[in-house]
Amino acid sequence: MTFPNNWIMAVAGLLGFLGVALGAFGAHALKATLEAHASVDTWRTAVLYQLVHAVGLLALSAARGPLAGAAVPVAWCWLAGVVFFSGSLYWLALGGPKSLGPVTPLGGLCLLAGWLLVIRLAWSRAVA
Repeated sequence: MTFPNNWIMAVAGLLGFLGVALGAFGAHALKATLEAHASVDTWRTAVLYQLVHAVGLLALSAARGPLAGAAVPVAWCWLAGVVFFSGSLYWLALGGPKSLGPVTPLGGLCLLAGWLLVIRLAWSRAVA
């Protein structure tokens, strides 16, 4: 059985792997640093959003037929969202420059856009 969106599954696996690794790294190796910056919750939020969207991408990778092509824009939105949202939160949690702050909402908008595309996709299938 081949999946039309193998790349989405691969990205899901990568994001999932990195999410678990970064979660463990933050809880152990970076614990003192994150506590010093009062950013443990920020790190956890970044990990949570990354893992949730990794699972979403994994589900999306199973799309077949016309849905496979419609899944691609969702995947790109979620990938960009994780990179910008979670990535900027990781950076800020480690004491990165606050000037990176505006990137976080941009990532959030990408995540939301992906979910709106899911709604649109479901709606178009319901009325078809």
